Amino acid sequence: MRSMTLFVPLSLLALSACSENRPAREDIPAATAVTPSSGLESQDPAQTQAAEAALRADAASGPAAPASEAPALKDIERLAVEAEKAPMEPAAPAPEMDVGVLDGLDASSDLGGISGLVGAKGSGASLGSRGSGLGGGGTAEGLGGLGTSGRGRGTASFGAKSEAAKESRAAAPADRGAHNVQVPAEQAQAGEGYKNYGVNDMTLVEKDRFSTFAVDVDTASYSITRRKLNEGMLPPQASVRVEEFVNAFDYGYRAPEQGSDAPFAVHMEAAPSPFEPNHHLVRVGVKGMEVTDRQPVHLTFLVDTSGSMQSADKLYLAQDAMMELVENLGPQDTVALATYAGDTRRVLEPTSASRASRINSAIRSLTAGGGTAMSNGMEVAYEMASESYVHGHENRVIVLSDGDANIGRTSHQEILATVQHHAEEGITLTTVGLGMGNYQDTMMEQLANKGDGNYFYVDSRKEASEIFGEKLSGTLVTIAKDVKIQVEFNPEAVIGYRLVGYENRDVADVDFRNDRVDAGEIGSGHSVTALYDVILADDVGEVELATVRLRAKKPGPDSAAKEWATVFSPDLLHAELGDASASFRLSVAVASFAELLRGSPYAAELRYSDVLSLAEGATLRGVEEHAELLGLIRKAARLSGDGGDQVLVTR
Repeated sequence: MRSMTLFVPLSLLALSACSENRPAREDIPAATAVTPSSGLESQDPAQTQAAEAALRADAASGPAAPASEAPALKDIERLAVEAEKAPMEPAAPAPEMDVGVLDGLDASSDLGGISGLVGAKGSGASLGSRGSGLGGGGTAEGLGGLGTSGRGRGTASFGAKSEAAKESRAAAPADRGAHNVQVPAEQAQAGEGYKNYGVNDMTLVEKDRFSTFAVDVDTASYSITRRKLNEGMLPPQASVRVEEFVNAFDYGYRAPEQGSDAPFAVHMEAAPSPFEPNHHLVRVGVKGMEVTDRQPVHLTFLVDTSGSMQSADKLYLAQDAMMELVENLGPQDTVALATYAGDTRRVLEPTSASRASRINSAIRSLTAGGGTAMSNGMEVAYEMASESYVHGHENRVIVLSDGDANIGRTSHQEILATVQHHAEEGITLTTVGLGMGNYQDTMMEQLANKGDGNYFYVDSRKEASEIFGEKLSGTLVTIAKDVKIQVEFNPEAVIGYRLVGYENRDVADVDFRNDRVDAGEIGSGHSVTALYDVILADDVGEVELATVRLRAKKPGPDSAAKEWATVFSPDLLHAELGDASASFRLSVAVASFAELLRGSPYAAELRYSDVLSLAEGATLRGVEEHAELLGLIRKAARLSGDGGDQVLVTR
């Protein structure tokens, strides 16, 4: 498969970028096995609550910050407390400061005369958001942050992760910002189903140094966006998942060496942000081992043949995708076929892939019409998959549908529970989304998540050929399941961080070693990329920035988990963005593109022309997917009204 970063326009801290000239280093050796440590004690909820209570008390009383805190953080707390105590009256223009003052005034601010001095009130116990022009004073419940440029209304906080913050961000839709427009209602197509998972907040390392999430190799969100843009409309914001954009591209990571104890290699790199001074971007890449001699696969196709699947971009494309897959199977593999509409039907019992003509004849016989009894269809498919089940082989159900379910036991939770139960018994699930208009993205994504499989969206025969042809092994062969990543940031080197994307893959820090918690899967040759926006301490020196831990199980039921750790050493931090690899810069451009499309508050001051310029300098001539990316950025710029001359220039 193909192989994420964010730009926080926070001037919370006036930190200098590391000036030491460090050598570029594209890769590091495969992760080495370590004994799990007991270093997670600091994640105890009681301790976190106590720390937050202490912070609130400090803010209310206004004492000086402890000497161990960074000077900039002292200033934040002092300014916030002073702002709260000060009378709300017009103030004189702010004097010149070393910290980030804004370049404009906002008359709606609570501190009308202070240009970007204090950010907006935070939520919960977090340090407040960046200023909305000027921003109001922080309170004991949320210390205000320093303002930035006065454009856009940022909403993300800078503090510790908390359930309250997660609920708040999930409930509030993102604002597109100054250079973006809301998708018109008629373009969003009300019949489609997408879920807004919010945007990750900046987190203060002193309060929570751990970032934990489940891997995700899905790419459906990028394919959905490609279709929308090619049809002349911006995608619904909730349909854009940054990680699925980033992981849609190949960054050339090396696979683990033969004989390695780990099923994947870890690659890390960092460089200054191209868009935000005093911020750095950290990339963590994981590359799965490549399986050349795979075990047989036993596939059960479950095809939605309801009336909503009649169009050429649905059932006909599903038939093409299935026949493409059959063509790439071997005689040791088997295929079964079931359908669901108003009722269910067993079309083809498990059949050797060597009898391709018989399988293709059954596929071509399918016609659409009737209701959509998805839950009943799932029961039939799993029944057939159980009949052909072989221990040690890959046993998988592949659902091809637009995700709609309107007849039968249609509770999503019931269907998801059934899928998870079968996944635990060794029958995985891949979902293939088709069509638009009534497309249910949320349903299809959640089915694959619970089914320990992949989620794809097929918008063309080319995409079908790629998923089930060129990259068949990654699609069908699982090399590790319940894969979790935990990044532990070093408080001596990193002040704050933000994971870009993976909002719906968040795992509680304390559950990293809880092997009952479901996580993501990695297939043969798959790569996974995560990007962090970080604020470094003034003098990082030779201090290690972070430790990256991966925890995973072998495929199959009842397998034990194993853990590996890799240290992010200082020599992986580039002094200049230009010293970073082209693949690093490409991943930053792709993530930035997704941030703009989803209306992230952290991209409120970003323009498509900025992203295009970065992408043009990182993409390769002659690579079709790179040329396609540049074209999509230009289309999004025009549709958003941000299509100045610069984005129309071709290379």
